[in-house]
Amino acid sequence: MRLVGLVAITLFALLQGCASSQPSLPAITATPTGTHLAGKIVWHDLITHTPEASKRFYSELFGWEFEDLGLDFGFGRTVNYSLIRHQGELIGGMVDANHLGRPNPEQLSQWVIAMSVMDVEIAVAAVRAGGGKVLTPPTDVAERGRIALVEDNQGATLVLLQTRDGDPADRDPPVGGFLWDEIWPDDLERAVVFYTQLTELNPSIHATPSGSEYRYMASASTPRFGLLQRPIDGLSPTWVSYVRVEEPALITARVPELGGRVLVPVQEGDMGEHVALISDPSGAGIAIQTWSGPRATALMQH
Repeated sequence: MRLVGLVAITLFALLQGCASSQPSLPAITATPTGTHLAGKIVWHDLITHTPEASKRFYSELFGWEFEDLGLDFGFGRTVNYSLIRHQGELIGGMVDANHLGRPNPEQLSQWVIAMSVMDVEIAVAAVRAGGGKVLTPPTDVAERGRIALVEDNQGATLVLLQTRDGDPADRDPPVGGFLWDEIWPDDLERAVVFYTQLTELNPSIHATPSGSEYRYMASASTPRFGLLQRPIDGLSPTWVSYVRVEEPALITARVPELGGRVLVPVQEGDMGEHVALISDPSGAGIAIQTWSGPRATALMQH
């Protein structure tokens, strides 16, 4: 996975350009909910230098649909942005990095998560207080809401989003939809402290059948995201998103023919799930995982 801080900065520059020139990025929910679920990961943006290959990759593997938008910044500048839908529902977006004027667009390819916050100004203050960095100040982005780009106290980038019309309602993730998100830090305890202060969620621990402990953040009894000590040597602290699948071995078998790579083959996790790590044709990494029985009930009961 290519994890470059410039990626998120470029993404925010894109969205900030939308705000200043007023082409409308739509809200992340088709129907306003009026509810803000602080700490929930509510959006995923893919930055890619292989947009057509990436569309085919995700469409073939997960059944995603792409709706292209031409965002005119004025002065003849247009950036290609696509909405991503699954089973008709908005789940994310895709930015064509080839139109961003960077010398090496392939180095920009990765997924960037957006975390819901109740008040983005208060949230960026918490980032600073916790030793993180505010890379771009809170900015209004049309119908989407108010947004800021930050780094946590170990350098992982994320977007903070105060949605204008509310966040997507909680529901069981469908097969092919986003299932879970984790922060992979160098120092797990520092990450727990940082994200507790940022989100005001409850840090929780689940004892797995193997005897290990899994850390996650929860709102009341609802898990929001996980924290996993960086499992891959040489990888910078980063956020990793998971897509729910039923047959991960069938998915990984198709990855090479669609131009991607299998970074970590299918293996059984501590709670009975099966998981693999893959990258798309642009090199952006994403995890796939089964979700049933032990993992579903164990976490949801906390």
